[in-house]
Amino acid sequence: MILEFSIKNFLSFKDKVTFSMLANATKGLDDNYVMYKDRRILKTAAIYGANASGKTNIFKILALITAMLRNSNNVNINAKLPISPFKFDDNANKLSEFEIKFIIENIRYVYGFIADANNIYEEYLYYYPNGKETKIFDRTEINNYSFSQKDEKFLSEIVKKNTPNKFFIATATNWNYEKTRLPYKFLSTEINVFNNLGGLRDFALKEYLKNDDELKTFALEFLKNADFNIEDYKVLETEVPDDLFAAIPDFIKAGMNIKEKLKVFTALFKHKGSDAELSYEEESLGTQIIFCFIPFIRDAFNNKKVLIVDELDKSLHPYLIEMIVQMFNDPDINKNGAQLIFNTHDTNLLRLNILRRDQIWFTEKNDDNGVSTLYPLSDFSVRNSENVEKGYMLGRYGAVPFIKNDFYLREEK
Repeated sequence: MILEFSIKNFLSFKDKVTFSMLANATKGLDDNYVMYKDRRILKTAAIYGANASGKTNIFKILALITAMLRNSNNVNINAKLPISPFKFDDNANKLSEFEIKFIIENIRYVYGFIADANNIYEEYLYYYPNGKETKIFDRTEINNYSFSQKDEKFLSEIVKKNTPNKFFIATATNWNYEKTRLPYKFLSTEINVFNNLGGLRDFALKEYLKNDDELKTFALEFLKNADFNIEDYKVLETEVPDDLFAAIPDFIKAGMNIKEKLKVFTALFKHKGSDAELSYEEESLGTQIIFCFIPFIRDAFNNKKVLIVDELDKSLHPYLIEMIVQMFNDPDINKNGAQLIFNTHDTNLLRLNILRRDQIWFTEKNDDNGVSTLYPLSDFSVRNSENVEKGYMLGRYGAVPFIKNDFYLREEK
């Protein structure tokens, strides 16, 4: 589970900002968090803000970092890192920073790095196996490393295999260092960032093709509870005909790394009260999106993963968004402590009987310098009886666009 993460000099975030999934001392909605020793860790969080305020940048950063770690072992020694610093002043020439605190198998970890497009200047991994901070590795000045005395001899050999543009946590894991295995696995494979739910189609349909009875039961129950009127489905896989495959130019096949026949995936849905089947393409965009998202929700519940979703409300009804959030907050459904972090414009969730103050976050961008800030609703004095949705729309907490009246009001004639 994610405890918190901090970023500095990434995209629109010039100054250090910290996003936390740690619940504060506020009472209420106890199902919305799980206990870890003396800490209360939130299961869901929503981020609000005007367009171009930085909401999506938070998720872009996390997607970038997980991808860099996942692909680090395959990076060419001369390759540039896709680090994008704040560019509106001299920060473009400064280093970017990232740190994340998380828990795996009841052990707390802290991982971070400082880098630019050319080098990783600092990188560190600490853990707390007995409640006391213990160093796994610490990297400074690109190639200066320090380790615990017990592992120094083994890790010193691995250092020789690393390069200035590769993450040591990935290199060490690749060479079977046990202490980096779990944190690397979590950071590279168990934080799933979705910047486009509509682009999940083939990945999702392949999951359905595994003929997983548990997934089918979960999906049909979900669709039933969400009032989609779907009582059954089947997923089909077909190969592109030989003549169509042969018509694809070789340079396109090479560019897309196509080495065998293409396969096409689709789904057929049976609705209540009819024997007719509708294809995936004939269903509404909302049905398509939620059908593709269901396998990843179920995977998160089963394997304690973190789902991070940009624009969760896209093409989905507010009641459906609320249902998904309530599922993650429900301890009878989310038994393993999976987390859902998302941004949205759906103000229906801005109610303190759904989300706690520390689960609601805002991004705001300074129009004068382009700098984004990030802060929680709990920074404000908000009464339990307060209409948070109304207060947000009135600009009480910031993070809303200020539309100039003369842009759309015309003089009466």
